[in-house]
Amino acid sequence: MSEFVACSMSARYILYKEAIGLTLQEYVDSIKEKSIAVIGVGVSNTPLIELLLRSGCDVTACDRRSLKDLGETGERLAALGCKFRLGEDYLENLTEDLIFRTPGLMPFDPHLEAAKARGSVLTSEMELFFALCPCRIIAVTGSDGKTTTTTIISELLKAAGYTVHLGGNIGRPLLCDVPEIRPEDFAVLELSSFQLHSMVCRPDVAVITNISPNHLDKHKDYQDYIDAKAAIFARQRPADKLVLQLDDGHAPYYAAKAPGVVSYFCNGKAGESGCFREGDSIFRLHEGQREEIMKRSEIKLPGEHNVLNYLAAFEATDGLVSPAICRQVAMDFGGVDHRLELVRVKDGVKFINDSIGSSPSRTIAGLKAMTVKPIVLCGGYDKHIPFEPLGDALCEMAKKVFLTGDTAEKIKDAIVNSPYFRGSDLTFELHEDFTENVLAAAAVAEEGDIVLFSPACASFDHFKNFAERGERFKEIVNGL
Repeated sequence: MSEFVACSMSARYILYKEAIGLTLQEYVDSIKEKSIAVIGVGVSNTPLIELLLRSGCDVTACDRRSLKDLGETGERLAALGCKFRLGEDYLENLTEDLIFRTPGLMPFDPHLEAAKARGSVLTSEMELFFALCPCRIIAVTGSDGKTTTTTIISELLKAAGYTVHLGGNIGRPLLCDVPEIRPEDFAVLELSSFQLHSMVCRPDVAVITNISPNHLDKHKDYQDYIDAKAAIFARQRPADKLVLQLDDGHAPYYAAKAPGVVSYFCNGKAGESGCFREGDSIFRLHEGQREEIMKRSEIKLPGEHNVLNYLAAFEATDGLVSPAICRQVAMDFGGVDHRLELVRVKDGVKFINDSIGSSPSRTIAGLKAMTVKPIVLCGGYDKHIPFEPLGDALCEMAKKVFLTGDTAEKIKDAIVNSPYFRGSDLTFELHEDFTENVLAAAAVAEEGDIVLFSPACASFDHFKNFAERGERFKEIVNGL
């Protein structure tokens, strides 16, 4: 059984520690006598529910939706013997021995707190994966850039000849794949603050891309969000590695708490260890020796934020991926869907889908990547993040702004109240309908313009997720 450094001996930590070294089936067999609740019949939890049911476990699936709304998935689970607690009161009377939560339900929810007080043990599909995974794990979190950085790390390792299992907040649920994962493989995980909050985990390499206010509609406050991210490294061992952005204001806070080795990446300033850019050259300090990896101008993905994503990925894979392979991947990799994705060029107008831009800082990074002032489409679900920095950036870097969604008025106010608005020629429009907003922006675009869809907000006011929102934008644009 693997050794593990305990920060506390909570019931959940004991459960996690006891699972280390077991096979997936051995773990499932060990909980057959327990009553189990799984909250959220979603992408990650459905395979878990099926696995538990097929192994003879007593499982209750809890979801706000009705059995009819669960559709074929609900029917399939019912046929396997699943119990259900559905509807608005799905979180009432949680008395099960073991509760697997969905990432969107925070551990400090009063229903979960009450269940823990009654003796229930709270865990998650991802926490269990960490305990059972037999291979090395590289995990990435942060406010911006984590999906691209995670994907780049995966591409680098695959190009170096490793078998890679990509999952977490992207890719597919990996728990049921544990029996096929070999010790020499790598699991590369993107982890959100929702997944990390109070989670027990120990990646061999942890990366925090950056920290800025986000998801303040879910977290108790900004400090709670900052501390949730710290769970990615809190239980690392001395030989494990934490990669931080040297210029991020939260790096000293995290570095002081890190139990393992800390290294850095930075766009323009070298530290004692890490990966950095100097002029047009990207260097990595490897075992005390400075090695040039490539020229910044050779990176295919546009924008300074993607330079940082590559610096983080290069540092995370130091000792695993050669400079030559790093360079080749950066020259070839075209990016991830919905991230500054060129949808089409029509009548000399470029339409770019950046639906992943679900925070003001992400949209500001997209604006900085543009070669001309774009026509920008913003607005969406309100995560209670300040929009003043976005208002300033739009006044300075946008040609026109088209707003929609729950936050349209807030973003408009941030623009109008910006000191950069007076004297600027920026104009804006508000449209209630998403399609109408896209069509209005397209109608005013002229040859040479860029229409940038980067909402600066989450998608939940009108869409299931950012991917569905991005696909809708592409559908409208391709129909022009």
